[in-house]
Amino acid sequence: MGHGATQKERSTGKEASRQIPEGGGPNWPLLALALIGVTLAGYLTITAWVGQGVAGCPVGSGCDIVLASRWATLFGQPTSFWGLLSYLSLAGIAWITRRDLHWKLAWIVSCFGASFSLYLTIISLTELEATCPYCLTSAALMITILGLVAYQRPPSLPKFAWRTWLPKTAVPSLLLVLALHLYYTGIWGKAAEAEDPKLQALAVHLADSGAQFFGAEWCPHCEDQKRIFGASAHRLPYIECSPYGRSGPQAARCQEMSIRVYPTWIINGRRYEGLLSPRELAAHSGFAEDPAAAGRSGAPSSPAR
Repeated sequence: MGHGATQKERSTGKEASRQIPEGGGPNWPLLALALIGVTLAGYLTITAWVGQGVAGCPVGSGCDIVLASRWATLFGQPTSFWGLLSYLSLAGIAWITRRDLHWKLAWIVSCFGASFSLYLTIISLTELEATCPYCLTSAALMITILGLVAYQRPPSLPKFAWRTWLPKTAVPSLLLVLALHLYYTGIWGKAAEAEDPKLQALAVHLADSGAQFFGAEWCPHCEDQKRIFGASAHRLPYIECSPYGRSGPQAARCQEMSIRVYPTWIINGRRYEGLLSPRELAAHSGFAEDPAAAGRSGAPSSPAR
């Protein structure tokens, strides 16, 4: 009899050790992991928004291939931005003290996050044949969060059974991932295009050679110039001359260079006003494409075929 009571106490103690705190503060393990994700996804999102390179991700590297691919953008925003929202949601959920609501919301968000992360990892390995350490870290983090949430399931959830809960949550997550895959492949919506190897190489050459591309956000010809380079436009050495709008003062750097026409290119010390074709930019900058280098320029080969 006493032995049975001891076993019951041990079982109760084990269950209590994994329960989500109620009324005693946030779920610290979940909050800590979510904040790590916020830092990681936030960094990738900010660098994408400002057009800066990611640390340890040189042009042509596997990381660059992944972050420049069509899968790096979703609905006009960096894919990392949606990951950031997921991690922020999990951080907020960590503060919910009602155990059943807390666990169900955490499971739903992390289940979809892990499913989408696995999808992107498979794409990077099969379609792009490249890997990104940042992306792999995020995928591992989201899977860890899902495992933590599964472990923390409150034993007191009414009428809970994994055999019914998993189809209700995992199947919708997989269907949503399938819908996003159809978007990326262009079956519905308009997915971001992959970088063209030649245009990417030319844009990198222009930036490395010290060329300068002066323009204004309201200038349609400047947008046309960027549109010519497609997904590689963010690599151009662009300088915004109208940070305060069309009626605002011109940027100091543009004033110093006496920029009066948009777009204006300064290449090898010479000034060229107006829209320039890739052929003209290559000629003015002395760009000579190396066929071997073009194959290594970082644009994914599989989606382009």
